[in-house]
Amino acid sequence: MKTNIAQRKAAASGSAMILALIFVTVTLIILAGALGWATTSTRLTGRNVEYFRTEAAAEAATEKVIAAIATDYHEQGDWYVQASLDRYSQLIPNNVENAVWSNYEFSDAQGHSSRTYVKFFPPGGDYKVLTSQFKGLSGWASTYQVISNARQLDGPFNITGGLLQEVDVATIPLFQFAIFYNLELEICPSPPMTVTGPVYCNTNIYLSPGNTLTFQNDVKSAGYINLRKKTDDPSVTTAGTVIFNAEHDDRQSPLTLPIGTNNTPAAVRQIIEVPPVTELASSPLGKERFYNKADLIIAVNGVGAVTVTSGLYDTFRTVVTNTQAKLFVNATNNSFTDQRMGRVMKVTQVDISQLREWDRTNTVINPTNYMVGGTNYHHIRIVYVYDLRTNSVVRLVNGDTLLPQGLTIASQNPVYIKGHYNCPAPTRGTHDTTATLPAAVVADAINILSANWNDANSALGISSRNATPTTVNAAFLAGIVATTPSYYSGGVENFPRFLENWSGQAFTYNGSMVVMYESKIATSPWPGTGTVYNPPIRDWAFDQNFRDVNKLPPGTPCAKVMSRGRWAMIKPGTSG
Repeated sequence: MKTNIAQRKAAASGSAMILALIFVTVTLIILAGALGWATTSTRLTGRNVEYFRTEAAAEAATEKVIAAIATDYHEQGDWYVQASLDRYSQLIPNNVENAVWSNYEFSDAQGHSSRTYVKFFPPGGDYKVLTSQFKGLSGWASTYQVISNARQLDGPFNITGGLLQEVDVATIPLFQFAIFYNLELEICPSPPMTVTGPVYCNTNIYLSPGNTLTFQNDVKSAGYINLRKKTDDPSVTTAGTVIFNAEHDDRQSPLTLPIGTNNTPAAVRQIIEVPPVTELASSPLGKERFYNKADLIIAVNGVGAVTVTSGLYDTFRTVVTNTQAKLFVNATNNSFTDQRMGRVMKVTQVDISQLREWDRTNTVINPTNYMVGGTNYHHIRIVYVYDLRTNSVVRLVNGDTLLPQGLTIASQNPVYIKGHYNCPAPTRGTHDTTATLPAAVVADAINILSANWNDANSALGISSRNATPTTVNAAFLAGIVATTPSYYSGGVENFPRFLENWSGQAFTYNGSMVVMYESKIATSPWPGTGTVYNPPIRDWAFDQNFRDVNKLPPGTPCAKVMSRGRWAMIKPGTSG
């Protein structure tokens, strides 16, 4: 029997060759697919890279415009921003800033090259409830939309990216806060304490109460909210309870006054000082000075001579005679010992009831006053007082009822309020402010003297300085003596200063407490209790009137801020 071995070998060899060809073919197909996928993936990656580069370039263009809006708004205000839209539209990144921008073409949403689209949404400057981080507050706000289209000139895919940003610029009255601090904020009271309005701090907050500290509204800090005392605080505190009944957020944007580029506490204090003769009243700082806001200037020189004039609105040219000025201001025969300061203080005393009467009848500041039916009546709403004598202070007396349009008293000196202030008799000791008038006191430091205060007893022991219940309804803006390793600042609980034995007596307060700087004159540290004073029952509340723009105190300082709204990558050539 014969076996055809050669034939079988040929058949096996052919099958192997066919199988190998199949494997090669499949491999080539897979390789081709992989190469195709890699090519497509590389192309897609290239497109994505170019797309995101153009979007980043478009964002850079919008950011350049937004930076200009922020600067102009801070220094000049909303009206200036609205008048500068065409100038903003010409702002695009350029190769002077960075050589990379020479490789990009910019256009606005309407096809105009080398331009950025900028739109203002009228009406602007409305007083309205704000959103974003300032929700719950109100301010004069406007919205601006900024759009840029960008194309990479050497990009292989010829992609144009479009980006939109919207920003709100807002002017926020600071007296909308129950507590606002431009310094580190400490609240470490021994008895229970409740804060009834919003709290904002431009640095850090330290909370270490001896009992229960309750916040009924938002608490925000540009630094951190610390549930402990400040490290430098040498006082001994016990661990009480802090209750937040609303939001409490840190790392927020700081709120600063529009006084220029330097908003340090030392610089901000200049808003209460007499301006130098070389400073323009129209400068950013000049606009914020209470001296320039005032309707009436009361000046006491180094030897006690009093001069009273009209304010900037009248170019300070109208002089009130000494005979008339003496009706409401007295800079002689008044002095007392401030035991915290450890000095005898010379007093410029302003009688609010007499000032109100003089304002009602005088024809000096008001050539045609409302008493005789005049239409050109100029109400006094802001009075600036300064005393250049050594160890001098300002004291307000008989302030139960203020002037008809409200009243702000401002001074670079410490100010002392004696007795009830802006408080009609039926509402004393209550939080009913429906019958009050818009009021503020702005000073180096603010001190409360009860109606029982007697200058003759001021140097005697604390048992000779017993207070009686007192109510004050006014916003306070003043300085403090900050905490050091040697002494505690006294905290918010001791922001208004006391010189009497208030044990068992209530100090009822409705207002807003704003600390913008350190005291420059009243620099003696918080003395503790028992000798200089004993603390009152602190019956304090935020004055809800300050939520109404028509009830804000005259000359209320405002922070100018910009908050960001919508951000979106949009189709090129469209306007949102």
